[in-house]
Amino acid sequence: MQVPVPAHLVFSCRKSSERLAWLERLPETVRELESRWTLRLAPPFDSEEVSCSWVAPAISADGTRAILKIGMPHFEGAQEIAGLRFWDGDPTVRLLDSDTGVGAMLLERCDPGDALRTLPEPDQDVILAGLMRRLWRVPPHGAFRPLSELVEHWSAETLAASAEWPDPGLVREGLRLFAELPNTAARQALLATDLHAGNVLRAAREPWLVIDPKPFVGDPAYDATQHLFNCRGRLRSDPMGLIDGFSDLLEVDAARVRLWTFARAAAEPRDDWRNASALSLARALAP
Repeated sequence: MQVPVPAHLVFSCRKSSERLAWLERLPETVRELESRWTLRLAPPFDSEEVSCSWVAPAISADGTRAILKIGMPHFEGAQEIAGLRFWDGDPTVRLLDSDTGVGAMLLERCDPGDALRTLPEPDQDVILAGLMRRLWRVPPHGAFRPLSELVEHWSAETLAASAEWPDPGLVREGLRLFAELPNTAARQALLATDLHAGNVLRAAREPWLVIDPKPFVGDPAYDATQHLFNCRGRLRSDPMGLIDGFSDLLEVDAARVRLWTFARAAAEPRDDWRNASALSLARALAP
């Protein structure tokens, strides 16, 4: 059996030798899981959003409609399986089976599966805020990595690219906030960190379910940022209006959301450091 691999996933795997080795083993991994879990697989999803995992519709021996997901080696997503176990379907997709050794998940399938981004953005704001507030629970101590590890990982990548910074002062201020903000939060909770309207699907069990969480424990204000960055037009035209409105829905401190959004726009690692959009946003939000 041939195992098709989407082009966006191949591109992501070219960034490291570890990922290329994972990609080479992927057909064998798919075949082994298909046999072990008695699955009938359809071709994998092939879109720009599916760039860090091999994801395909599946039907199990008892007729259960599911999703097989195998994640490539990926720092941000290393504890996805643990997060899905913790949330246990509230409000995420349920984990039906897993193999942490190969990063494989057999997941509840969302039907009809339309993404939340098919709705107008103001409606997305309300639904995402409700889902985030449900996600923000306190896990057992030490069960998940702190948000500080994520921003330290990003900071190291950004520092390695210092020769490419178009505005060093702006980047250094973003890095300073990356170091400061995780330690000054009034509240700590388990975050999804990558929750936006493309990672929320319409379902039968609940109106909307969260997919693809990348859990870290930290400041709930941080979790607002990924949706904000996906609302490019509103964020560019009225950044403070959008931040204030979404923060109110989330019941978090808008000032902290602004600082996190600035820090990411200024200092998050990227392929193109001369991206005018990120630079202008960082300048508009600079403390």
